[in-house]
Amino acid sequence: MTSETANLVALIGRPNVGKSTLFNRMTKSRDAIVDPTPGVTRDRHYAQVTRNDKSFIVVDTGGIDDEDDIITGHIRHHALQAIDEADIILFLMDGREGLTPSDIEIVGLLRRAAKQVFYVVNKVDGPEREIDFLSPFWELGVDTLWPLSADHGFGFQSLMDGLADHLPDHSIEQALPEGTVRLAFLGRPNVGKSSMINAIMGQERMVVSDIAGTTRDSVDTLLTHGKHSYLLIDTAGIRRKGKTKDKLEKFSILKALGALARCHIALVLIDAGEGITEQDTKVLGYTQEQGRACIILVNKWDLLKSNTRRQKQLMEEIEMATTFMSFAPVLKVSALTGKGIKRIFPEIGKIYRQFNERFPTSALNQLLEEAVSRHSPPYHHGRRLKFYYTAQIKTAPPTFAVIANSPKGIHFSYQRYLKNKFREGLGLDRVPVRVVFRERSKKKSRK
Repeated sequence: MTSETANLVALIGRPNVGKSTLFNRMTKSRDAIVDPTPGVTRDRHYAQVTRNDKSFIVVDTGGIDDEDDIITGHIRHHALQAIDEADIILFLMDGREGLTPSDIEIVGLLRRAAKQVFYVVNKVDGPEREIDFLSPFWELGVDTLWPLSADHGFGFQSLMDGLADHLPDHSIEQALPEGTVRLAFLGRPNVGKSSMINAIMGQERMVVSDIAGTTRDSVDTLLTHGKHSYLLIDTAGIRRKGKTKDKLEKFSILKALGALARCHIALVLIDAGEGITEQDTKVLGYTQEQGRACIILVNKWDLLKSNTRRQKQLMEEIEMATTFMSFAPVLKVSALTGKGIKRIFPEIGKIYRQFNERFPTSALNQLLEEAVSRHSPPYHHGRRLKFYYTAQIKTAPPTFAVIANSPKGIHFSYQRYLKNKFREGLGLDRVPVRVVFRERSKKKSRK
């Protein structure tokens, strides 16, 4: 059973038409470099965006240009890949500069691609400029032009609402049995993700190959195990950035990250033969950026069965490399021999319960009071920090808000102390825990 991961929306256009500015507005960030020099965005930048309860991944590309210099040719190559692989394309043109021959050429490429395209005329600073700035672009013969000022926000809400209307619902996921646990299998290419799913399923349901990159997209398999249902999401391998030059490889990364965004638990595979690499830690970092629970599967453990010294060394290396997520269980497994496979589902059950657990506010406040009395908060600008109360604000992962008199004055070390106290006191030893600090409202503080 195959389902969509997060849709890919690519920003396409000549250099300096405002793609990076629009990307920053869409993602509410400053991740992409904004510079008036043409060709500043050398590579793709991406981020996940949610609009009207629909999620997509937006990809900022370098500008397409006619010149033949090496860098421009590289940018053109990547932008053409974006056209090829994106689900929806936002094609930006410069309203101040007017329609150019390059714009016309790109429109020809887009028509041949037969994709859903939004033709956006940027740098239209307000409705009074709309008629004059849009007039030259009707020559393209498109049904709709979207006036926009990526810099000032004019037309942005309309564009985003129109985009959301064209994003499909994930009907397959909506049809999953209630309480289905979604599991994403992640890792570098060729670490054995598909083989691991086959071992779990007990039958050949995935394409298994020694050729790196066999799994280009995310493939979902629904598994019923006892009274519980699981969605197993097999993803393409995430390569090191410098090695992602293959035609589909960079978009495979985006697809994998999209799969991560919709799972509950990420199972990250590490090759026991190769050891834990920098890229493995980056993949693990992706799981924590999105607040996912995680199990580290050290696959191909059979390769070390007669080398106890290397076994110990590898486990120490993994422990050192994952100090930022020491809560994640580490299982020694082998998709080839079946070693350790039976331990996976009991661990998933424990993690899923913790990941979705809710706690009574009274118990949380008692825990906070005990933590503060055991280790008093320091002073900030001459007055002691005070913590008034706490409450759980969400699950998956468990997230708690602590109301304080001066949240900005809480040192990182004390934040970590409180977080550890929450983890220990609530028995959350297998999942990420988030604690946010908020200031008490002025009205309440006067009472």
